[in-house]
Amino acid sequence: MDRLLLIVSTLCFLAAVVRTIVALRAGIFRTGQFNFLAIGLGFIFQTAFLSIRGHALGRCPLTNLFEVFIFLAWSVALVYMLVGPAYRLSLMGAFTAPLVVLLQGFALIAPIDIRHPVKLPANPWLEFHASISIIAYGAFALACIAGVMYLVQERQLKTRQLHSIFYHLPPLTDLFAAITRLLWLGFGLYTLGIVSGFFTSRPLPRVQVVAAIGIWMLYAAILQGRHLRRLAPKRVAALCVIGFVAALTLLWGITFSAQTHPLP
Repeated sequence: MDRLLLIVSTLCFLAAVVRTIVALRAGIFRTGQFNFLAIGLGFIFQTAFLSIRGHALGRCPLTNLFEVFIFLAWSVALVYMLVGPAYRLSLMGAFTAPLVVLLQGFALIAPIDIRHPVKLPANPWLEFHASISIIAYGAFALACIAGVMYLVQERQLKTRQLHSIFYHLPPLTDLFAAITRLLWLGFGLYTLGIVSGFFTSRPLPRVQVVAAIGIWMLYAAILQGRHLRRLAPKRVAALCVIGFVAALTLLWGITFSAQTHPLP
């Protein structure tokens, strides 16, 4: 039942992707309510899936890599629903939907939904640490998407090859402002995630801790360079893409004691 909800959710996001591709191929792309509604409906089915899975597990559904990917996709959609319309980035949905389809499609196809029996009770600090870190990833993902939008528009202006999608992109100044806000949002949440990890009363793998701090330092350096104006907007946009790709490599580490403390 829960996987059916996830399949329906993925189809909703896929509908937004198909609509965008058809419009672009026809050369008549227009921003409208369809993508936002499709993503909103997909988000509702995502939430239903996570709720059912969480009740079945008796804890936050982040016990294996499958659930981590779905929670990340949910976080991306959540941040988009909150940030996209607020900053008039209606076209961001056309860039967000493909990422969610990739995340959920991989999770559904790959054999990674492996249940791990747990002998330890749920740890509130560990659940907060994992969930807030994933939501921070959602903000970093949107910063990455806004960075891609910035680079696409900047390249079209540079080459003077303007396509129909260009006229629906927000101004570069608005995109850069959104990138900055999303970076600060993700950085703040990620900081909370790292700090809360030290209150779990359980030892965390040293490699994962070092890697997480490395990602934190990367985003701190991007924000510092932005604040001191040592990084050009184009460089910041590119680093947002690089930073998110690097952050994705840590997904394997954001799991609960279901994997680290399995029943014999």
